Amino acid sequence: MASALSPPWVPKHKGALPSHYYESFLEKKGPGDQDYKKFWAGIQGCTLYFYNSNRDSQHVEKLGLGAFVRLTDEEPWGSSRDPDIYFSLVLWNQEIKFKVESLESREMWKGFILTVVELRVPSNLTLLPGHLYMMADALAKEKARRAFEVPSCFMKVSRLEAQLLLARYPDCGNLLLRPSGDGGDDVSVTTRQTFNGKSVFRHYKVKREGPKYVIDVEEPFSCASLDAVINYFVSHTNNALVPFLLDENYEKVLVPSPSQPVPKPRKLAKVQAKALKPPVAPKPEPKGLSGDLAKKLAVGSMQTLFPTTGLADLTAELEEKLQRRRALEHSTGHAGDQ
Repeated sequence: MASALSPPWVPKHKGALPSHYYESFLEKKGPGDQDYKKFWAGIQGCTLYFYNSNRDSQHVEKLGLGAFVRLTDEEPWGSSRDPDIYFSLVLWNQEIKFKVESLESREMWKGFILTVVELRVPSNLTLLPGHLYMMADALAKEKARRAFEVPSCFMKVSRLEAQLLLARYPDCGNLLLRPSGDGGDDVSVTTRQTFNGKSVFRHYKVKREGPKYVIDVEEPFSCASLDAVINYFVSHTNNALVPFLLDENYEKVLVPSPSQPVPKPRKLAKVQAKALKPPVAPKPEPKGLSGDLAKKLAVGSMQTLFPTTGLADLTAELEEKLQRRRALEHSTGHAGDQ
C-alpha cells in the first residue's frame, strides 16, 4: 500500500539507478544561472541528482554535498503574493538556491540533506513523525553505505610506501589517501609536487571526529566525507593536486612474479596528465597552509624535501625495501594458509 506521503505519480524506468532516499520536483538556480530551472531531483548518499523529468533514468546534473556549510531560508524574490518557498544550500565553494511549492517540501529537502551530511536526523525542523521515520531509515542506509565506501585514491600503505608510489608513477596522480600511522579511524594525505626543480612530499593528518573528518592544518577544516577531503586539496590548489589512481592490482605492481613483467599503470586523462608533466610553479596552498607550515602542522604532518638529483637513488632504495617487505608478507600469508 502506498504511503500517504508518496506523490501521486510513480517515476518510471529508475531500475538502473540506486534508490533515492527522497525525491520530488525541485527548482534550482546555481551560480551564473539567470533563472530557476525545474528538475525531478533525488538524494542518494552525499549527492543530489537532477533529472529532466520523473520518467528519466539518467541524471543530467549532480551536486555533491561533501563541501556542505549550511542551509538557509530565503525570502521570496517576487511580490508578497509569491506562493513559492525558497531556501539556499551553502557549500564552501558555491551557493545554490532552490525553490519549492510548499513549506513541507522545503522542510523535507532540508531534513534529508542534513541527515546525510551530519549523519543524524535533524530535530529543529517542522516535520511529521512519518517524515522523521523516513529520515531515520535514510540515516541507517547512509551509515551502511559509508562503512564500505572509500575514495579511489585510498591505499593501505605506509608513509614511506606512499612516497614511493607517487615518485614511481607520476603520471597516475600526486595525491594519495592512506591510513594514519596513529591507527583508529584517522587517515593521512600524502602529496608530491615539484617546486624549483625539487620534489616536495607533504603529509597531512585527517582526524575522524564523529561523522566529520577534520584536516589538521593551520586553521582546521571540517569535511563531511573522505571525498570532501580530497576535493578540498584539489580545489584549493587549483587542480595542481590530482588523486592517485593505479589501473593494475597493487600487489602485482609492487611484487611481480619472476615470470611476470611489471605492468604499466594507466595514464590519467590528458587534462589531468597535462597538469602534472610540466614543472608546477608554486601555487597558493590550501586555505590555512601558508606561512610557517612546519610549525603549524601536527607531528607527522611535516613536509619532507627530496632533491630531484637524489630521487632516483632514493626510489630504488625504497623500492628494494618495499619489495622485500611485501615478499615476506606474501610468503608468511601463504604459510599461514597451509
